[in-house]
Amino acid sequence: MILLLASVKDVAGMNIAKQVIQLHGFEKTSRTFNDKPVYARRIGNQQALLAFTNKEITETQDITEFFQPELIVFLSRHASRAGTPTLSVHTPGNLTNQAVLGGLPNKISVSPASKMKKTLKTMAKLVQEQNLDYAVSYECTHHGPSLDTPAMFAELGSTLAQWKDKKAAKVVADAVIEAVKDSTVYPTVIGIGGPHYNYKFTKIALTTDTAFAHIIPKYAISEINDAMLKQCVERTVEKVEKALLDWKGIKGEYKPRMVEALERLNIKMEKV
Repeated sequence: MILLLASVKDVAGMNIAKQVIQLHGFEKTSRTFNDKPVYARRIGNQQALLAFTNKEITETQDITEFFQPELIVFLSRHASRAGTPTLSVHTPGNLTNQAVLGGLPNKISVSPASKMKKTLKTMAKLVQEQNLDYAVSYECTHHGPSLDTPAMFAELGSTLAQWKDKKAAKVVADAVIEAVKDSTVYPTVIGIGGPHYNYKFTKIALTTDTAFAHIIPKYAISEINDAMLKQCVERTVEKVEKALLDWKGIKGEYKPRMVEALERLNIKMEKV
């Protein structure tokens, strides 16, 4: 079973969910969650559910107590100070001992790299075809929840104007459904270095077969140890083939330490 989850507190998440219901054949069931109806449809040989939480979407650490899916896709708003219209994907979880926005300290969710890549590629394709003024990007692994189930965020941002944009919400909804339908398994890597929105890694994913699982940003590298690098590799659906290092996006003082850690863990690496 696959679970799509949106928060009633999230304008963008609800907008995307409405597009899923209206355009993708989800029908109301007799089941409820948080006193809201659960919607469902068959996708291939899988059942897909769409449910709504009364909590903020990042605060759903207990969601697997109520559902036991093979994949969770969180339909969510994206906010940024820059306010750039953006469609993005990422795996949730906390790379450091900070858990300010939900989840557990030093614990990341299982990353569905191929599903994220398919979502990203479909977003980019639809944005181009419809001539929408949106950037498409991977984000680094961040915020809650920290789950033992494959989980990804599909986000619409970055301000209220975009959260209400039905065309953009439809792109996210269409991309998520395409990803859920698709069974392609891509060569998978983890990304290290660079900014929160890593357009270098995004470009690689959009122009090659490579899929990114967890992405560790420049600002978190000082707190990354062997145990977290090991988590990034082991908590990925696919076999991680290597680490791609955004070499210019890693401070000089941390480059030797990161290389040595990857060597200790026998993780192949490539500078990009």
